[in-house]
Amino acid sequence: MMSQLSPKARQTYHALQDSVARTYGVTSAREEFNVEPTLAQTLNDRITLSSAFLQRINVIGVTEIKGEKVMMGVNGTVTGRTNTDAKDREPRNVLGLDGLGYELHDTHSDVTLKFSTIDAWAKFKDFAKRYSAAVLRQIGLDRLMIGWHGVEAKADTDRTANPLLQDVNKGWMQIVREQAPQQILVEGKVARKIQIGGLGDYANLDALVFDVSLMIDEEFRDGGDLVALIGRDLLAHDKGKLYAAQGHTPTEKERIELAQVVATYGGLPSYTCPHFPSTGVVVTSFDNLSIYFQDTSWRRYLLENPKRSRTEDYNSRNEGYVVEQLGKFAGIEPTNVEFVADKAPIAPEDPGEGEA
Repeated sequence: MMSQLSPKARQTYHALQDSVARTYGVTSAREEFNVEPTLAQTLNDRITLSSAFLQRINVIGVTEIKGEKVMMGVNGTVTGRTNTDAKDREPRNVLGLDGLGYELHDTHSDVTLKFSTIDAWAKFKDFAKRYSAAVLRQIGLDRLMIGWHGVEAKADTDRTANPLLQDVNKGWMQIVREQAPQQILVEGKVARKIQIGGLGDYANLDALVFDVSLMIDEEFRDGGDLVALIGRDLLAHDKGKLYAAQGHTPTEKERIELAQVVATYGGLPSYTCPHFPSTGVVVTSFDNLSIYFQDTSWRRYLLENPKRSRTEDYNSRNEGYVVEQLGKFAGIEPTNVEFVADKAPIAPEDPGEGEA
């Protein structure tokens, strides 16, 4: 038996459709429509504003599905002197265009609401605003999840097999794995793992971050814009050691709770963000990470589906991920991290020792 929207819920849902149509300058949202490039940029700006991390990186509209990178960084010095009595001045080409370019993929963000949910929400006058804000925020979070966990762009994705959206697109980590594998630390010297602890490769997180920062190409190391992105499990492990060492002192415990004990790791400002690998470390600059979307590709369509007792909101666009300068990105393989003890366990005494 097919259920229907109640009169009040239908009125609320039609108000949502009308609001979407007005926002995008179309006569109706009840059939698929293309979002104009200027409005697509506005839409992406709203998605970006839903996340503090997205506001720090580049979210850029482009016209082509494939092409050269848009952001141009300088990868060398430009200042010097030429004796023009002996030879011509020779300008240097230092723009960081590596020729690897970008590729965008058709990406769907489709959302459904049960009729019963709309019935429950119909009492809120700002239903359309609440709904739009929730959807845009989730698209923003999904973009970050793909950016850190995406490894391929399958034609037919499987959310059950890939709960971190690993098959939606190639994210920043995967791009560096493929295009500059030397920028990813895979294993330490002690074992085939990256061991953290006094008996491992790195005595502490600070030492690990410092070592990763040395993997950045030398021309980028002293630019003043590098940051360390650190996973929550690594931060928790490091904070746990601080608790063990100083947590018995009330004033020190309070400072740890306020995250004021360590503001930097490896000499770099440290951050984390939603969906960053929990045992990951990446050293880069915020403006070295980009998400490109094709500004003419965004399409949307809202409809009622009484056969499933729900409404459906279809969003699609072409988008992809870019590391602007590969030499300005260094990280570790998060699945290879292993915590080890700071000291060897004390062997139990032999009960027979000292006996005749």
